[in-house]
Amino acid sequence: MSTNPKILMIEDDPSICDMTKMNLNMNGYQQVFCAFDGREGLALAAKIVPDLILLDVMLPEIDGLTVCRCLKNTPELASIPIIMLTAKGEENDIVLGLEMGADDYISKPYSSKVLAARIAARLRGRNTPRPESRTVTLGALDIDFETHSAKIGGETIPLTPDEFSTLALLAGAPGRVFTRNQIIQKVKGDNYPVTARAIDMHIVNLRKKLGEWADHIETVRGIGYRIAAEQ
Repeated sequence: MSTNPKILMIEDDPSICDMTKMNLNMNGYQQVFCAFDGREGLALAAKIVPDLILLDVMLPEIDGLTVCRCLKNTPELASIPIIMLTAKGEENDIVLGLEMGADDYISKPYSSKVLAARIAARLRGRNTPRPESRTVTLGALDIDFETHSAKIGGETIPLTPDEFSTLALLAGAPGRVFTRNQIIQKVKGDNYPVTARAIDMHIVNLRKKLGEWADHIETVRGIGYRIAAEQ
């Protein structure tokens, strides 16, 4: 990723695009491009290959959820982080977008500082290489993917295989929201008969074993779970 990242905003309201572009420019992002419908957004994404995409859900021509799916199904664009822009109360759209591969969401109206912080977090995550040692350290938490073990402050946590897989999934992408269905699919595989309520109880049990560190696992109401990204 370049030191002057390209950000593509796909939003049908020109005034919102103009205001967001101005605010992002003031926060150091000088290459901000705007597209005003889904079809134009897909064409512009293919042309400029941005470092990050801000994607409105409600779009003319092609809706935002379909745009998200198309982007994630295009190999040369699939790795681009997508932050969905949603109206308040659009929980179903948020869940669908995340399950189609969106990396994050932010509800309108949003502050320019919050948006800039979310963008910075996504760009950092894209620019950080995966550790060769197959370990992840988040504060006092250490996860070793080779031995399938986790420690807090050097003390091993007695996790079940499913609990380890869930913790590893969340810790491997700090700040990213995972829906309950995504957790089920990653931990148990496709078509496994586990309910969303069962995942909630699974998280409760995991938090108990994590002790004080459990506060790092955040519940995203109506959506799922994430581990807070470091600011």
